[in-house]
Amino acid sequence: MTELPARRLLLVHAHPDDESINNGATMARYAAEGARVTLVTCTLGERGEVIPPRLAHLTGAALGAHRLGELRAAMGELGVEDFRLLGGAGRYGDSGMMGLADNDDPGCFWQADPDDAARLLAEVIREVRPQVLVTYDPDGGYGHPDHIQAHRVAMRAVELAAADGWEIPKVYWNRVPRSVAEEGFARLLKDLPDLPFGRTATLDDVPGVVDDERITTEIDGTAHTAAKTAAMGAHATQIEVAPGRPYFVLSNELAQPVLTTEYYELVRGERPDGARETDLFAGIGEAS
Repeated sequence: MTELPARRLLLVHAHPDDESINNGATMARYAAEGARVTLVTCTLGERGEVIPPRLAHLTGAALGAHRLGELRAAMGELGVEDFRLLGGAGRYGDSGMMGLADNDDPGCFWQADPDDAARLLAEVIREVRPQVLVTYDPDGGYGHPDHIQAHRVAMRAVELAAADGWEIPKVYWNRVPRSVAEEGFARLLKDLPDLPFGRTATLDDVPGVVDDERITTEIDGTAHTAAKTAAMGAHATQIEVAPGRPYFVLSNELAQPVLTTEYYELVRGERPDGARETDLFAGIGEAS
């Protein structure tokens, strides 16, 4: 058997771009430190809204193929070599926003049997043997059906892999502490006149915002700010990053701050001393 790196991190996301927004600094940091970082993306985001007019012609499968290219470019910026589509490209389609008729498409991820999808993810877990898995909370951060389904599939895959011999020591959900979000938006309001954006989002537009006491772990990725913003910019159909500034917009054209210290809630596993962690692998021995 090929010897595995000492530290192995698996992230499960719904669409290309989610990983760079939520975890780009974390991924870049651990990749630079020599950890094996594996990303599993569940759909190609074929129903995403396209920002640049020059790419507005992209829809459906053509948009999905283009977004796969964006994902490849983003992973190059983050230094991540191992990235995969759950079940292979096109296995699960984008489900669209909650409440739309798209949710009823039998080929979309929302309609997938969670156990079937989890078995595919469990195969990756058994191969990679991650000590840490990162995904969304039960609401998917903000209620998107593909994010909710990614949570369900990831958590079920953890159970299936454990039953088959590989128990992941630590599982985290993506979070943003309320105080950090508030500070970020306060800075944004001051800087808005100098930005190419006209309006700001609100805390309700930021996935995973919770009270500060829910945060168990913070990963300082400020040394990898350039990598994160470049990765976000690589997802050009979905994200516009302010040149040289830590702000971005999605298709709603509402500005948000880019966070390069990223936050998590540990939901499986133990913190070594109960204090807020600064390393996802804290407490994990070299032999794991």
